[in-house]
Amino acid sequence: MTQVRRGPPRHELPEVDTAALDAARAADRLVTAAREMGSDRWLRYLEPLPGRLRDDALPDLRAAARVARAAYGPKDSIRDALPADATEAFLDRIDRLLRAIARYEAQRD
Repeated sequence: MTQVRRGPPRHELPEVDTAALDAARAADRLVTAAREMGSDRWLRYLEPLPGRLRDDALPDLRAAARVARAAYGPKDSIRDALPADATEAFLDRIDRLLRAIARYEAQRD
């Protein structure tokens, strides 16, 4: 079976790749904080994200970033359960990643 590539490899998109790796490191800190605080619900939600942010191809990376951004809901937010320094750093990195993806897509079209 032939594998179909969905976009360029991440190493060919250095701005996106760097932003994704920065977001993954921030996600690692959030996972550690959730584990230390005993927040099982947020731990289950956040645990898959660092790996996805490190390894996913562009379309899946965008989806992972949106899942991460959804943790900051108006009624239910990780801000209410985890330390502000970790949640705000992660939000900043995710927003940078989403902007980098948007810039790449705007230039591509």
